[in-house]
Amino acid sequence: MREFITYEWFTIFIVLALVSVVIAKSLHSLRFNDFLYVVGNSKYLKIYSRDQKFIDTFDGFLFFNFTVCLSIFIYFCYAQFVETIEFNLISFLKLSFAIATILIIKVLVERLVASLFEIDNIIDDYLFQKTTFKNYSGLILLVANLFLIYTNSAPEIIIISVICVICLLNLIGFYSSFKTYQNTINLNLFYFLLYLCALEIGPYILLYKIIRDYNV
Repeated sequence: MREFITYEWFTIFIVLALVSVVIAKSLHSLRFNDFLYVVGNSKYLKIYSRDQKFIDTFDGFLFFNFTVCLSIFIYFCYAQFVETIEFNLISFLKLSFAIATILIIKVLVERLVASLFEIDNIIDDYLFQKTTFKNYSGLILLVANLFLIYTNSAPEIIIISVICVICLLNLIGFYSSFKTYQNTINLNLFYFLLYLCALEIGPYILLYKIIRDYNV
């Protein structure tokens, strides 16, 4: 009975995630098609970074998919490598809310820092690229969750493979940004390292602590 309840709720959340992706594609069909080929092709980043908005419906719906799918994926990671836990809707919603809140606050703080140091253009492009690769990771997580929930495939292999792919994907994005602004970074290496520690590594340490206490 426990397994049935767990998968029933996951089905609901997967449907919500799929709906958010479908809405994003319906509202921005051309942009979505370009988005699918963003890895290895800079066309999407060059075209759509010029039309950034503070509130973007396309990125918003894909961010919702990312948050939901990451929460489901974290549940399976915890259950597979730490200990089996009974699904709790309230805890799951808290985890999803924590992920969304930390990521949103992180972006707002980064924009504030950019304004203070008058480097808005650089940070805007960097944030757009990070958001793009993060949302792309959400699509990968969506597919992975479908396999974890509805197939008998080895979950360890799926989880490790997906983590490696997402890490590689985000490293590609980070390297691309580094190459673009390499001269600026070299002139401000201390501030760049400070930025990495405070705004890139710090929030994920906080998120790790939340995940560690997920079953509390």
